[in-house]
Amino acid sequence: MRCLTKCLLVLAGLVVAVPAAVAEDKFVTIGTGGQTGVYYVVGQSICKLVNRGTKTHNIKCTAPSTGGSVANLNAIRAGEQDMGVAQSDWQYHAYNGTDKFSDAGANKALRAVFSVHQEPFTVIARTDSGIKTFDDLKGKRVNVGNPGSGQRGTMEVLMAAKGWSMDDFKLASELKSAEQAQALCDNKVDAIVFTVGHPNGSIQEATTSCDAIIVPVTGSAVHKLVSENAYYAKAKIPGGMYKGSDSDVETFGVGATFVSSTNSDTDTIYTVVAAVFDNFDRFKRLHPAFANLDPKAMTKNNLSAPLHDGAAKYFKEKGMM
Repeated sequence: MRCLTKCLLVLAGLVVAVPAAVAEDKFVTIGTGGQTGVYYVVGQSICKLVNRGTKTHNIKCTAPSTGGSVANLNAIRAGEQDMGVAQSDWQYHAYNGTDKFSDAGANKALRAVFSVHQEPFTVIARTDSGIKTFDDLKGKRVNVGNPGSGQRGTMEVLMAAKGWSMDDFKLASELKSAEQAQALCDNKVDAIVFTVGHPNGSIQEATTSCDAIIVPVTGSAVHKLVSENAYYAKAKIPGGMYKGSDSDVETFGVGATFVSSTNSDTDTIYTVVAAVFDNFDRFKRLHPAFANLDPKAMTKNNLSAPLHDGAAKYFKEKGMM
């Protein structure tokens, strides 16, 4: 009888212990960009590091290809994505309800998590197109980027600053970033634009598969944009990085940022941030654009929305802010 009672107590203990050992997995989604862009690598890299620790925290991460910055910010607002990568300018506009987000209004639930790499606005032109400066794009066939992408948004901002419209081009195509290099080399367009970290596979494809050059983006309109908007900065694309462009090319640019919203709880964001910064050397090796990242700078640069509580908790614990 005593044995039976003891055995029943042991079994009862096992029954109670099972639910605690089998916690449900939590699935999170990170919006990225085109598969040839660095945004896709950012999302995939973060998920790779998060998923290495799934047995510990039960979070499973996916990072599908999306339309880019604006699309990611809209999806986060709609609750269709938990996190996403976005240009610093579109983070600002989404939080404040300006520019493309004026109709939807300010998204005060948007939260910054950390910044990533710098992204120069890049123009690549066929050498036989005669395009040497940004102003030479007038009357040419130009891929302005797909709606919802950061490259398209920045292109439209610069066009507005210069008083241009789509009618100023012979053709304004709306190809996604993964399609534009081939279109350039197939002579379907004269030039393509990209707001992206360097080096970039799509630009390498364009400059090695056909004769193409990186075109400078300078002038009074650019200077005004940079001087009046903190989320823009002057930038250079290093010479020798791409075939056909031996010297540094001047332009301007933004920063890539990783964002979420108050809909994502503190523990989840803390876990995602820890997965990246606890394995920072590994993260930096996942793409050349990450090579010079500074952890402390990533807690403040290019962030115009408030820092997510989960990110702030991690950074404070580590003495990073």
